[in-house]
Amino acid sequence: MGVKAVILALALAFIGQTAMAGESIKIGAIFSVTGPASFLGEPEKNTAEMVVERLNAAGGLLGQKVELIVYDDETDVNKCVLAADKLLKKDKVVAVIGPTTSGNSLAIMNKFSAAEVPLVSCSAADKIVTPVNPWVFKVAPSDRHAVERILADAAARGYKKIAIITVSDGFGQAGRAVLQELVPAKGFNLVADEIYGPKDTDMTAQLTKIKGLEADAIICWGTNPGPAVIAKNRVQLGLSTPLYQSHGVASKKFIELAGESAEGLMLPAGRLIVAAQVAADHPDKQVLMDYATSYETIYKQPVSTFGGHAWDSLYLLAEAITRGKSAKPADIRANLEKITGFWGTAGQFNFSAADHNGLDQSAFEMVVIRNGDWQIVK
Repeated sequence: MGVKAVILALALAFIGQTAMAGESIKIGAIFSVTGPASFLGEPEKNTAEMVVERLNAAGGLLGQKVELIVYDDETDVNKCVLAADKLLKKDKVVAVIGPTTSGNSLAIMNKFSAAEVPLVSCSAADKIVTPVNPWVFKVAPSDRHAVERILADAAARGYKKIAIITVSDGFGQAGRAVLQELVPAKGFNLVADEIYGPKDTDMTAQLTKIKGLEADAIICWGTNPGPAVIAKNRVQLGLSTPLYQSHGVASKKFIELAGESAEGLMLPAGRLIVAAQVAADHPDKQVLMDYATSYETIYKQPVSTFGGHAWDSLYLLAEAITRGKSAKPADIRANLEKITGFWGTAGQFNFSAADHNGLDQSAFEMVVIRNGDWQIVK
């Protein structure tokens, strides 16, 4: 190749790179990178950045660079609202993933209907997608499915009397409503309904009340640090009643916070935290191991189901954009709704006009904490 040809090739490569950089597809993200929910939001941010780097290394989407704009809501609802406004009005993003928490998702979701921009929430509350908002989707398995999974396990063990203790935030309130509905509907007797605050540091009063009611099992609904405090208080009180936790604590952070008090506790969780234990022929095995290996290699931290929500959100958006050959918000929304048979870290997604979560009870495994780690309940 002559000198002129080399110069021309380099010039064309430079022009191509410049064009890709100048015509980016802007995707927004709101995560609780700091604040009480940082153990959820930090792995989400890390994962989102990892996925975007992967997408761009493979040529972007539709030949365009993907630009990720991340805001930290600091686990504060007002800062989440401000972040949503900034993404929609200033940054002009084509879609947004997050927020991390249910309360923050519920606070901003109607803004996306007004702006006609799709939101893919990383939160669990059923109310985010029930009733269906045409512009709002979510990738975290629903609290309803988690409750059903817990109660199926409790029924198999012959438990009859159930006590619940829930946190008074958006996630806890949504879970409490489902528990109040399904515990009696599934034939159990709801013997206690206790509540604690997100900043409470001692729940012995609530657990003492429960102890006197001779419940067969306790279901705790919340995210760290409250559930870890409850696990410790239970041991301190000498309470032997089995304790179920929600999927809101499905990260190693809970085990670290609860210490030895976590031993033997059960909860419904996505397969991601037990990826190595999933059968080799399971259709989700490859996705789970790909994410887990990539994340742990780059960040030197164990994966959590919450980081997996960011992985699923971005790859679902990539699928919708690629399938529709368009990065216009309305086209992304329409094509998200058409995605079926898509395996993510949370399970198989089957979206429709009537279902903007796309997951069912099969997204969960019942896991038990043994020797400081997760084990699938056989």
